[in-house]
Amino acid sequence: MSAGAADRQGWNSSGPDLEGGLIVSSHPERNDARKGKKPRPHVRFHKRADAASEDWLWGWHAVAAALANPRREAPQRLLATAERARQIEQRFGKLRPLEASENAAIAQLLPQGAVHQGVALKIAPLESVDLADFAPAPGAVLLMLDGVTDPQNVGAILRSAAAFGARGVVLQDRHAPKLTGALAKAAAGAVDVLPAARVVNLSRALETLTDAGWRTVGLDGSARDGLAQVLDGGPVVLVLGSEGEGLRRLVAEHCDTLAKIPMPGGFESLNVSAAAAVALYEAGRARP
Repeated sequence: MSAGAADRQGWNSSGPDLEGGLIVSSHPERNDARKGKKPRPHVRFHKRADAASEDWLWGWHAVAAALANPRREAPQRLLATAERARQIEQRFGKLRPLEASENAAIAQLLPQGAVHQGVALKIAPLESVDLADFAPAPGAVLLMLDGVTDPQNVGAILRSAAAFGARGVVLQDRHAPKLTGALAKAAAGAVDVLPAARVVNLSRALETLTDAGWRTVGLDGSARDGLAQVLDGGPVVLVLGSEGEGLRRLVAEHCDTLAKIPMPGGFESLNVSAAAAVALYEAGRARP
């Protein structure tokens, strides 16, 4: 068998293939055998779900919120331990795709390290809502994320947004993580509570929201005014950039104003999810 053919079948000529679970002796192992040394024990790895977990949710709060969401399509698969299966049936009745499974069997279907809490759900992702669905009522707050790509951060931001009563979140379609997997777990159910609009261009989305009656405020640590000074209780879009780069120039230019979160302690910046929580709290204080 050629090297290329071996690779296509999941073999790795230089050592164990951790994904395929097939083991081949490496060059040092073969040399050890010639010298009379005992071979090292092999460890067999089972094939795990691929890294793309776009159609899986895990964690009790994320799965329960998805099952309760009427906007969701029917589940494709639902795996749960015996205890979690009882909780699901008590809350949602008997669901056809429910499969009783052991913790280890559930883990095998998910990415390495997924903390599934005894339940996993395979289901189609939620459809994006339209910007027109966000009505600019007094006190309404939207979040827009510009270049925030870490799933844990985005999940924590959505959780805070739901907790503080935001109306929704706007994400760039190509540069934001899917609202599934580790993100949904970190959001603890907020993915199914908080409407999300995915757009091609954030600058144009800001123009659309401004024309509809929203005031757009970009968070920028170098801004002159503090956030509390610029909030007036009207409908507002809070725009947050990535931790490293902040807001991109065109996005910042399309905001009505820029504002900072004052930090008298002298620390340069906050984690973006912490900044979002502070901004949402300030926006809540400004509500009429």
